[in-house]
Amino acid sequence: MNFTPQVETAELSDAGLDNVSGGLAGGVSGGGLLQAGPVNVDLCADAFAVASADGVVAGVSVHAGAH
Repeated sequence: MNFTPQVETAELSDAGLDNVSGGLAGGVSGGGLLQAGPVNVDLCADAFAVASADGVVAGVSVHAGAH
């Protein structure tokens, strides 16, 4: 038996990679720290969008925490 792993590599162009990964994606992220007396509040927000031949998907995530 031959237990040698078989691996093949290939070069992908940017256009080819877009087709493999499902399309074009973009996103933004931001956050900050607010100190109010002895309490610290963390705020974070993320937004993303992905466009492909199948359609467009978008999402937003917001997080707040106090410590």
